[in-house]
Amino acid sequence: MIAPLLRTDNLADIAEKVWAGERLSFEDGLRLFESQDLLLLGSLADLVRQRKHPGRTVTFNIGRNINYTNVCWVRCKFCAFYRVPNHAEGYVLPDEEILQKCRELVDLGGREILIQGGLNPKLKIDYFERLFRTIKAAFPTIDVHGLSSAEINYVAHISRLSLEETLRRLRDAGLNTIPGAGEMLVDEVREQIAPLKEKTARWIELMRTAHRLGIRSSATMVYGWGESYAQRLEHMLRVRELQDETGGFTAWISWSFQPDGTELGGKKASGWDYLRNTAVSRLMLDNVSSLQASWVTQGPKLAQIALKYGLNDFGSTMMEENVVSPTGTNFLMQIDEIRRLIREAGYEPRVRDTLYTLLD
Repeated sequence: MIAPLLRTDNLADIAEKVWAGERLSFEDGLRLFESQDLLLLGSLADLVRQRKHPGRTVTFNIGRNINYTNVCWVRCKFCAFYRVPNHAEGYVLPDEEILQKCRELVDLGGREILIQGGLNPKLKIDYFERLFRTIKAAFPTIDVHGLSSAEINYVAHISRLSLEETLRRLRDAGLNTIPGAGEMLVDEVREQIAPLKEKTARWIELMRTAHRLGIRSSATMVYGWGESYAQRLEHMLRVRELQDETGGFTAWISWSFQPDGTELGGKKASGWDYLRNTAVSRLMLDNVSSLQASWVTQGPKLAQIALKYGLNDFGSTMMEENVVSPTGTNFLMQIDEIRRLIREAGYEPRVRDTLYTLLD
């Protein structure tokens, strides 16, 4: 079924490697990115997806985002959410409000909270230890999927702790897993979009240390900054190399930068580019089991289509979204709507937890 498509971009040798289960090279990845044959990319990516996840199951997670603070001094050019310290609109959520959000999640049958905020100079390690213990005491079944690498690095810095000690204390207080929050693991790009954030080597060191301590994480990539295909591949291969070493990444999620309302500005990447990036991700990241949709940025219809381009997971219900929505991109969905979208795409929806264990 794929064979007639091979003549268009002369990717027959790469297709043979995919069929044989061989690892693709950086040069292979460049050729895939440069290909105009989106149907071929999707066919190859779906082949790999079916090998890893045979059948018609597409998973999703009943979870919610909790942004405990919007105070952040880093001033990332791509962010429309943050408020600098002492800004009139800055906040730190009271424990009672966070616990109420947890209660609403549990009442819906959910168990994952994605808790992230900003680099708030007033919040040291003791704040997070107390918060996580409070959440776990009230809701023992909740999985705390929390804090970006930048937040953890900053907590270590202002608390005068080593990275390992910080991660160990957060884990012991109730942190289960860490979201990827890598943007682009290429320092040339990081200097342009967030010059005050940690560099690539520090992100890798944090993930390596977390995995060694038994804290698993996702890996993410935000593209559409004007980066080259080579830089996207550089990011992917850094994740692949670390996964070879630790096996600690649960999933890969990529999405395009949403420029409206941000200091950085620019033009949104196309849906065509999202499908291409998704397919290439599945083909290059041969050691990452799950690829997750980003319907909150791409919209539900494109996420449906992307299930044919290597995705096996539809993401989280989220329940609320405060970081992307200030840019004007505002998609939220109910549980029944996610189930409907998955079924309409020809798949069977199943609920999973943070570690991708099926729950129903």
